Amino acid sequence: MSIHIRIPTPLRRFTAEQDRVSVEARNVREAIDALEAAHPGIKARLCDESGALRRFVNLYYKDEDIRFLQELETELDEGAELSIVPAIAGG
Repeated sequence: MSIHIRIPTPLRRFTAEQDRVSVEARNVREAIDALEAAHPGIKARLCDESGALRRFVNLYYKDEDIRFLQELETELDEGAELSIVPAIAGG
C-alpha cells in the first residue's frame, strides 16, 4: 500500500530536495527500507547499525511518536502520512 513520508529540510539532499515522497509499505520498518531503496543513504541518518531508530530522530504517525505505538512495527494505513522530525536541542 502507498504511504507518504514528509522529509525534513536536513534530509532533502537524499530525496532530490523533495519534501514529501511516497513508498509502498505496510509498517514503519518497511517504509524506511523502501525509502532507502529509492533514496540511498537516508536510512543511515534515521537508524543505527542495529536497525533501531536513532535517539535524535522522531517519526510521527497520526500525530503520535511511533515510540509510543509499536515502534518500527507500527502498521500503516493506505495513504497514511509518516513524518520524520529531527530532535532539536539547545539552551
